[in-house]
Amino acid sequence: MPKTSSRAGGCQNWTRRYTRREVALTAAALAAGITLSVPAGPAAAAPRSSSATGGIATHAQAVTAVQQRAVLDYWTGERIAALTEPSSDNPPKSGPDGAPWTGSDTLSRTVGRLFFTDHGEDASCTATVVTSANRSTVVTAGHCVNSADLLGEDNQWTTNVMFVPGYRDGRAPYGKFVGRLGVADATWLQYDAIDSLRFDGYDQAFVVLNTDSKGRKVQDAVGAGQRIGFDRPGDRTVYEFGYPRSASDPAREGLPEYTGARLAFCAGPTREDPGTPDFPEPRGEWGSACVMGGGSSGGPRIAAFDPATGLGTVVGDNTHSAFFTPAGGVCDDSDDPGCSRYLVGPQFTSAITRPLYQAAQHAS
Repeated sequence: MPKTSSRAGGCQNWTRRYTRREVALTAAALAAGITLSVPAGPAAAAPRSSSATGGIATHAQAVTAVQQRAVLDYWTGERIAALTEPSSDNPPKSGPDGAPWTGSDTLSRTVGRLFFTDHGEDASCTATVVTSANRSTVVTAGHCVNSADLLGEDNQWTTNVMFVPGYRDGRAPYGKFVGRLGVADATWLQYDAIDSLRFDGYDQAFVVLNTDSKGRKVQDAVGAGQRIGFDRPGDRTVYEFGYPRSASDPAREGLPEYTGARLAFCAGPTREDPGTPDFPEPRGEWGSACVMGGGSSGGPRIAAFDPATGLGTVVGDNTHSAFFTPAGGVCDDSDDPGCSRYLVGPQFTSAITRPLYQAAQHAS
């Protein structure tokens, strides 16, 4: 059945709020001829086009002024508020495995929420401004740009793509940037939600952004960009950032930094996820202990990070969770209280990531 329960995802554990058990029940219902209701959003505001050259797939998002205006009009305050989870009465709690980011403003300017519509449902991920030739490029997860449906079929490019750097409590302090071009590996477009060993290393993508309403490129508007690195060692201390809409720790569920309203982070040494017997992972899936849930997908894994300057090198992105015993073994049961949750994703490589980055940063 589709591997949905471990994704960091757009809304909850994937780009929708479904567990693996719910996917199985949905599949059974469809097989029995039962009609299920799925929230629907408006159709894309303008015609889309896609192309693939070698291993690179690109997709035109909103190009004309009319198309861009349609995306900005789509994301009303009410729609954005609907992607913010309710607050709880939990008292503040934080640690290396999850805390609100209150450090360098430079970091919070370069990381933002990525809003989009996926198979008719509004969702959000996290994306990061990286230094680029066109000063208009952000990096995120592949499933935030192109994803399969609930049953692992019908791969589609996301629509209504809008990036808000430094997003906080519904505000856009550095402007709103509509997506112009999506860039992913052609292999990712075949993702079937089952074959993690084949596809999870390709769960990475870039979005080239239009200028904002003031004519600014995103890197100029925020005044900085994170470096991007390829083929870096995975076993390092890292910082991971995101806009999660849930927390795996019930004591932190509903705190502002786990509702999608504010930026959260985790920091610590990494472990490599080998997967489970049912869902083995490719080499190079790394991450640190972290309670950030859905919405943190696409967020950066930053090495050599300087908390004072807010700058470092993005070496990977958040895509899914893994569970480890204190000794480092893989947990068979994610509900085992002796297991710790890690937020992991592919380490960026010259083979997969660099061609995507080059195509994005030189796109006009």
